[in-house]
Amino acid sequence: MNFQKNHAANFAILCLLFLGLLYVFVWTPSLNKPFFPFQNYQCRSSTSKMMESGDSHTNELERALSKASMADKTVILAMINKAYVDGDKTMLDLFLDGFWLGEGTRGLLDHLLLVAVDQTSLERCKFLHLHCYKLETEGVDFSGEKMYLSEDFMKMMWRRTLFLGEVLKKGYNFIFTDIDIMWLRNPFPRLTLNQSVDLQISTDDFNGDEWSESNHINTGFYMIKSNNKTIQLFGMWYAQRNNSNGLKEQDVLDGMQKDGVFRDLGVKARFLDSLYFSGFCKESKDFKVVTTVHATCCRSIHAKVADLTVVLHDWLRFKNSPTNETSTFQWSSHTACMHSW
Repeated sequence: MNFQKNHAANFAILCLLFLGLLYVFVWTPSLNKPFFPFQNYQCRSSTSKMMESGDSHTNELERALSKASMADKTVILAMINKAYVDGDKTMLDLFLDGFWLGEGTRGLLDHLLLVAVDQTSLERCKFLHLHCYKLETEGVDFSGEKMYLSEDFMKMMWRRTLFLGEVLKKGYNFIFTDIDIMWLRNPFPRLTLNQSVDLQISTDDFNGDEWSESNHINTGFYMIKSNNKTIQLFGMWYAQRNNSNGLKEQDVLDGMQKDGVFRDLGVKARFLDSLYFSGFCKESKDFKVVTTVHATCCRSIHAKVADLTVVLHDWLRFKNSPTNETSTFQWSSHTACMHSW
């Protein structure tokens, strides 16, 4: 009988202890450290999602570069936003027209990767069945027109610099081209394949010497190889963004090369002749060899679209003219751009 009473008493004590422990570990809200693993699940899941998001963007860029790449890991890169794809005849339309009407340029579209900075331009790119990548920039709206030298223009140019440095880090060589450039001929025959040359860049006013550091560079068109020297150059370039004293990123890079930074890093740069890689600031005088035409010295997209349309009309007139008349061809005036300031 006593045995049964003791057994019942022990069982009651064990039940009370169990209930007490259950209350402490499950229902007591003041404990800082949860006992059960599932109580920590939400926090770990949130962190995991953030890491997966970063990895997703990295993997997406790698896939986009790989699809557009040539056999030697070279791609053609251009950036677009809503302002470049909105309207009846857009800047992007003109840019693509250049590839269609140019000499030896149609096949290059297979290696063009358009980097969209907003959803509208991404959707337009996909609609055209081109290689597309969405560049995410948290807290910044790059969708509208960014007037030349405006604060938003400066921000967009520095964001571009950071992104292009990331492409180099992934081991890809690239030609970067602004959208306001007409590719009238395949540029590769005019670009050296010499492995010792790291950077080939357009100029606003070519001085006649392709190795002279006194040339004024234009970052609207250049070809660059991926290596430790160029990766370091882009890192140093981007690091200057907060000490640029209102200079645009192109002027900062120009100042760096004139200060001997290229030489210090061992970066060998070739400056492209404006006879072949021309712009409105310095026109090519020879229709027979001109490769690209850049809408430089122009402020608004509206003006650039107007005058680049005229450039394409001039190009078609040249192509449809008898051979003995081509030497007399001249570019039409860039009236809209002259009045855009």
